[in-house]
Parts: sequence; structure tokens; C-alpha cells
Amino acid sequence: MKKITTQIGVGAMLLFAMLLPHSLSAQTDIDALMMSKHEFCIGPMYSYSSWKNYWEGTRKRNNENLGTVSTKMLTVMGNYGITKKVSVLFSAPYVKTKASAGTLQGLDGIQDLSLFLKWRPFQTKLGNGKLSVLGIAGVSFPLSNYTPDYLPLSIGLHSKTALGRLMVDYKWSDFFATASATYLLRDNIKIDRESYYTTELHNTHEVEMPNATNYNFRAGFRNQRWIAEAVANIWTTLGGFDITRNNMPFPSNKMNATTIGANFKYVLPPLPQLSIVAGGNTTVAGRNVGQATTVYGSIFYILDFSRKSTSTAPTLKAN
Repeated sequence: MKKITTQIGVGAMLLFAMLLPHSLSAQTDIDALMMSKHEFCIGPMYSYSSWKNYWEGTRKRNNENLGTVSTKMLTVMGNYGITKKVSVLFSAPYVKTKASAGTLQGLDGIQDLSLFLKWRPFQTKLGNGKLSVLGIAGVSFPLSNYTPDYLPLSIGLHSKTALGRLMVDYKWSDFFATASATYLLRDNIKIDRESYYTTELHNTHEVEMPNATNYNFRAGFRNQRWIAEAVANIWTTLGGFDITRNNMPFPSNKMNATTIGANFKYVLPPLPQLSIVAGGNTTVAGRNVGQATTVYGSIFYILDFSRKSTSTAPTLKAN
């Protein structure tokens, strides 16, 4: 990897919102859906994210030395129902980045493996609807030796993470609302330089990564065949510092982003084991991130590993 200097441009290398948690629908760690016992849902998800404008601290601007920065991601995602109240999930993405202008070359490679345990300890009838409380615990760690010190064209931040999430879901007839709060712990990372400057000089190659919180809100229509929902996501870094003018960004910068979007899921009537998911989101407020717009699509297939035979096809529990 060539050494990057500040001659690249003013705030040229930025953190990109693609690295923020996804707001996908169905079979993920961020929704209130549960798999049936001994059913395994798996499929690929493709996403495309791009931005031209970004926030340098709180100052919004663009940079002609970068043009439009884009990120393509192909992720394999899976979800297995251990019981009807406990599921285990995983995801592993392949990421490719590109800048449309300037001399910086994009990177590509396998990013991080994420593992989650999803538990629904409480569900009760409330009024004319049903109230559910879920807990999610997760970890992630890098699968390759990619560099985090090449933003915004790095494919990740190379930090081991652990998270805890509390989720509340209320469903009335075919309508629902879900809210969740997440706390994310991030391990320190190591970079290929012996000293660096944040708000002070550090004579080490180890970087202390700030922790983060994430709040997610979603509401819409949900039944065994369809999901259509609006989503708002608020990511806040608990610490870090702003990108300064005439300087490069850094992995431990403060990254804040608010996104809004929509998700859709459809189960095919001729083949109920197969579902199609699509959606998108855009960044409406941020700090040290790109004003990214993301679109994605995926196909999921459910395999039934239960011993008993059944005349009905396996489906996700819509609660």
C-alpha cells in the first residue's frame, strides 16, 4: 500500500455511510421477525451506495479530487431458528469501493463476519394487538487483512465489535411499529504508521476506537406475504473528533448519520419458501460522513430441517 499524504486534497478521504449498520428488512438482526424452529433462511444481498457531498465536521461540501464515491457490496446472510424464540444469524460481505475522479484507487475484498443471537423472551396481547420484546447480542471481526487507514476507499474499519440491542415491537392486525436501541463496543485497531495526530500527537500505531449507539424506528404493513415499511436510523459515535480543514480523515473520527428509507418484502405464492427483498435509504443529516444514497435487493430461501413432515411451506413468523 502506498503511503497517502495530505496533498490528496482538503478533507479528501472521508468516512462513508456504507459502513453504518444496514436497515434491511426480513431475516436480519434489526427487525422483529423470528424464524420457526429448525428452519434456515439464507440468501445473497447486493447493495450500491454512492455520495458526492459530505460533511467535514458540520460543514457540508464536495471535493473534485474524489468526484462520486461509490461502494458495491455483496453479502451472504443466514438465519437459523434454534427454537421459535431463539435464532442465530450471520452475515459476511464482499466490498468494492471506487472514486470517479482523482488518482485514488478503490479497494475490494472480504470485510467482516458478523454473528448475532436473537431472543424473544416476552410476548403478550395488549389491547387489540400483540406486544413483543426482543434482545439481540452480536459480535463482528475482520475476515481479511484490509487497511482501515485509507478512507473513504477502505472497505471497513478493521475493528472487532460487540453489541447489545433491545427491541420493542407492537403489531395490530397487519400494521406494526418497531423501535430498537443499540450500544456498540469497538476494539482498538492498529495502523501502518508509528505516530499519528488526532487532537494531539500519539507515538503509537494503535488507535483507540470510540464506541457508538444506534436507534432504529420502523413502521408499516406486515403479514405472511408482504412487508412494506418506512425506516429511520440514527447512528452516533460516542467520542472521536472532526475532520479538520486541509487534513485527512481518520478511523477514529466522530461519525454521526441519520438516514431515512423504505423496505419491501414479498413471498412468492407458487414457492412460499422464496422471498424477494428490496429497498433503499438516504442520509439526511451527518457529521464526517458522506451524504450517501443506498439501494439494495436480495433473495432469501427457507430450508426446513425439522424432522416432522408438513403440508405447509416454512415461513417467517410475522408476529
